[in-house]
Amino acid sequence: MFWSSLYIATSFFGVVLFGNHILDDVLANFDGDLGIPYSSLLDDLIRVSYGLHLMLVFPIVFSSLRLNVDGLLFPYAIPIAFSEKRFFSMTVALMGFIFMGANFIPSIWDAFQFTDATAAVCVGYIFPAAITLRDTNGIATKKDRLISRMMIFLAVSTSTVAVTSDIYGILTVDKGVIT
Repeated sequence: MFWSSLYIATSFFGVVLFGNHILDDVLANFDGDLGIPYSSLLDDLIRVSYGLHLMLVFPIVFSSLRLNVDGLLFPYAIPIAFSEKRFFSMTVALMGFIFMGANFIPSIWDAFQFTDATAAVCVGYIFPAAITLRDTNGIATKKDRLISRMMIFLAVSTSTVAVTSDIYGILTVDKGVIT
């Protein structure tokens, strides 16, 4: 609840401060003089509070990531909390992957494009259809299973087009990669 109210307050005051000139990344607006007293102090305070937020939230998010990846890779093993070697190796591998991504992905928006192109399709279409196909209670009809297979096929096709489009967008003439 606290973090939600913080995000809402940041958005609200961003719009109040910058009006029609607000940027997509609200924090990018806090680079220069805001035209108010103590502008540089306010800029620094906002940036430090955002850094503190990241430092406090990352361990919580990373812990759930580690548990889920461990459950995916080792579904029948003892819990990761009881295996120091697996805990350490999983932590090092995930942190290395995150570090490499943070250093080699040029913009967070590029990462969001790929995440959005896959996550939205999975949550909206693939997961519900997969639940219908699994049907442990035996209530799905033949028509339900056919529709679920079609949904998965269309979702994978759509996601493939979106990811391909994102890759092409990154490598376009505007970026200077393709001549």
